[in-house]
Amino acid sequence: MDLNKYFDGKTLAITGSVGSVGKALVSFLTELPVKEIVVIDNNESALHEQSVEYSSDGRLTPRLMDITDQNGLTRAFTGVDYVLHAAAFKHVPLCEHEPQSAVRNNIVGTQSVINAALAANVKKVLFTSSDKAVNPTNVMGISKLMGERLITAANLTRSTGGTVFASTRFGNVLGSRGSVYPIFHKQIMTGKDITLTSDDMTRFMMTQREAAVLVVESLALFKGGEIFVTKMPIFNIADFAVMMVECFAEKAGRKKSEIKIQNIGVRPGEKLFEELTTSEEVPRTFEIDEFFVVLPGDGPHGLLFDYSDYRERGDLVDRVYDSSKEEKLSIEEGIALLKKANLT
Repeated sequence: MDLNKYFDGKTLAITGSVGSVGKALVSFLTELPVKEIVVIDNNESALHEQSVEYSSDGRLTPRLMDITDQNGLTRAFTGVDYVLHAAAFKHVPLCEHEPQSAVRNNIVGTQSVINAALAANVKKVLFTSSDKAVNPTNVMGISKLMGERLITAANLTRSTGGTVFASTRFGNVLGSRGSVYPIFHKQIMTGKDITLTSDDMTRFMMTQREAAVLVVESLALFKGGEIFVTKMPIFNIADFAVMMVECFAEKAGRKKSEIKIQNIGVRPGEKLFEELTTSEEVPRTFEIDEFFVVLPGDGPHGLLFDYSDYRERGDLVDRVYDSSKEEKLSIEEGIALLKKANLT
């Protein structure tokens, strides 16, 4: 799809615009001929810095507000064509300790975005979900799964020509706050040993740029109610620790042999592996290009939306997309990816 043509003259809003994914989305969208980007966040200082950074571009409109402020969001969404909902609490341990806050932000906040988009007659809303929403074992994952369910259900309230909703689901974003990269990097650079939760842990990972491009492509592709699952490289976290030592030991003035990797055990709510689809979703999941596309279950969605394009472009999958079962990157391949992402 020609993204330049699709987004030409369009106005977009991004919730959570100063987060890792939000910033990558802003950066990528400024490369397209969009008319305006409404950037929404409740982090005053970071939002100010973002507006200053892009002041010469002239297309960013900062809106300081919380996503649970439905009236404020309705005002912010007025005149907006597409909404990218990236605001969320995402740190697993913190959400375990404060589940009520995760519910308020990730679930109530998502419903607030839905209601505001419907009131403002936005054309499309795309929700950025997480691999932790699949068979969730922690509060953060459960809140993201509920967000997906709310987004899919929102399509059933639409009238002809009304707002349509979909989700995109991906794993860890390299270099983002809360990812393992900055933790290992800081430990190496400050003379500490690396703390590893388990030698058997595996994770999906992608660069911030890749995440932004695939989110925007999903926005352009979706019909309504789908979940787009991005295909991602997979790392064994023990191997990732070795990669980080290879890349940064010398820069930290340390010998590689002196940096120990300590196993500290799995944290509360943490999984040894991640899944991006479930066995229940397999019979309605198509593989196309860079994505797996999970269609809504049988019911009224099939009467509202035409999904024939996916059937023509791809085939039904025969497996769950699971980080423990797919091929992992070698240490050499992982280092090459870090260099490509300018993370070395």
